[in-house]
Amino acid sequence: MNPKIDNYLIEGCGRCPLGSTPDCKVHNWTQELQLLRMIVVDCGLTEELKWSVPCYTFQHKNVLMVSALKNYCAISFFKGALLKDVKKILEKPGKNSQAARLLKFTNCERIKELEGDIKAYVQEAIEIEKVGLKVKFKKNPEPIPVELELKLEEDPILKTAFEALTPGRRRGYILYFSAPKQSKTRISRIEKSIGKILNGEGMHDKYRSR
Repeated sequence: MNPKIDNYLIEGCGRCPLGSTPDCKVHNWTQELQLLRMIVVDCGLTEELKWSVPCYTFQHKNVLMVSALKNYCAISFFKGALLKDVKKILEKPGKNSQAARLLKFTNCERIKELEGDIKAYVQEAIEIEKVGLKVKFKKNPEPIPVELELKLEEDPILKTAFEALTPGRRRGYILYFSAPKQSKTRISRIEKSIGKILNGEGMHDKYRSR
């Protein structure tokens, strides 16, 4: 196990102003995250810290993340759309999500109940990487500015949080980010909004704890 993940569980991810405080979302799901971690590591994946969250890889290829959001913790499969999902337990982070799929949890009992299924899904995700399958992306139906699109692609946990926002909040951010004529101003607006997005908030919401 990676000691950086031990620190993540103790300190939180530190990606928004609530990081390293008792109100960090990580602390709402400590037991659940620890249990998911044990299950995933038992499947033989390599444990790393990427984008300030636990990321699990196979031969240096990203397979899944374990993360804490406001209302749940989750396993997020990078290529979840390619999983067969025989148990019908996967969810899209947002309506327009094309690749990622989530297994959401709000208590340890549900995790224990699905442990066998979780391991089966992880093994299937590993096989997808072994044979080199890729998700075929369709053009995003929303007019997302290229600066935001690039940021979401390089930061999967931010992408998951953005896609989990309500449609109105997503649209508000898109309009706000798209407004400036200069790319550097659009980038600045995106960077300053990351904390709110990760906390599940709209542009005009104030930071709040659960």
